[in-house]
Amino acid sequence: MTALVITVALGLIFTFTNGFHDAANAIAVSVATRALRLGVALGIAAIGNLVGSFLGAKVAATVGSGIISLPQGSDLMLVVSASLVGAIAWNLITWRFGLPSSSSHALIGGMVGAALPAGTAVLWGGVVDKVVIPMVASPIVGFVAGYMVMLILMWTFRRVPPTRVRRGFRRLQILSATAMAFGHGMQDTAKTMGIVVLALNVAGVHSGQSIPLWVYLTCAATMAAGTAIGGVRIMKTLGSKVVALDPPQGFAAEATGSAVLYGASIGIGAPISTTHVISSAIMGVGATRRLSAVNWRVAVNIVKACVYTFPGAGLIAAGTWGIGSLFL
Repeated sequence: MTALVITVALGLIFTFTNGFHDAANAIAVSVATRALRLGVALGIAAIGNLVGSFLGAKVAATVGSGIISLPQGSDLMLVVSASLVGAIAWNLITWRFGLPSSSSHALIGGMVGAALPAGTAVLWGGVVDKVVIPMVASPIVGFVAGYMVMLILMWTFRRVPPTRVRRGFRRLQILSATAMAFGHGMQDTAKTMGIVVLALNVAGVHSGQSIPLWVYLTCAATMAAGTAIGGVRIMKTLGSKVVALDPPQGFAAEATGSAVLYGASIGIGAPISTTHVISSAIMGVGATRRLSAVNWRVAVNIVKACVYTFPGAGLIAAGTWGIGSLFL
């Protein structure tokens, strides 16, 4: 039971770090365009994450049963705990340097990294179908869709005075930022719920992929608290250093990002990265102005962080499992 308590506590710590690490995903664009004040934006993000988590059951099921296979046994709780340590450590490392890496892929990478040295079965079919393919496809979809949505908006409002357009879309960004916050809750809070249910199954105190109400409430409240702390370092990178956006562009990026998140969450239950999606949507929107408007150096650094996330978190998790196994 002690191992279970520790694992659940690690899950909540991961959720908290995810909250302040990924708060920028939902609010950076709206803050950068001055559509929302920082405090208001953080409040919207926290509430959106809280409510969105209740719609993330499919994503939770993928994380809880589609990545690794764990029979019951307290010794195997170490695999789950090491997975979370790897994800938490990677979140903190990338937060320290202001890199908007994926907490989602840090968690998946940690799970695979801890499972391999432990001899635990990795469900490679699930990893490829539910993680790798969506990981590659989602930023491409985000970029192309962001570009197309912005072109449509530019053509639709081409005869409307720019001042009026900016004022109108600054108000609409309240809705698009809220939609992003809901999407983040459906994705990132659900992932922690999935791994907590996995730990409960390993401990033999729960059966199946149904999510107890207390898991919903605890994970959602922790995510909301972490989001309320904010992620100013990453917010600066995502909100202004990639490309300077005006309100119409900000709305297009957020609307595109939230649509992709909803499709992945509700449609196929794929744990995609909110960071990948909104970053690529921002770049797609910015590219409609001109390719040089996008700070591709920052974009390349984001891509590098994404590429390094899976093996980086996996190595930390593997090392954690190795150290922990010495004491079992």
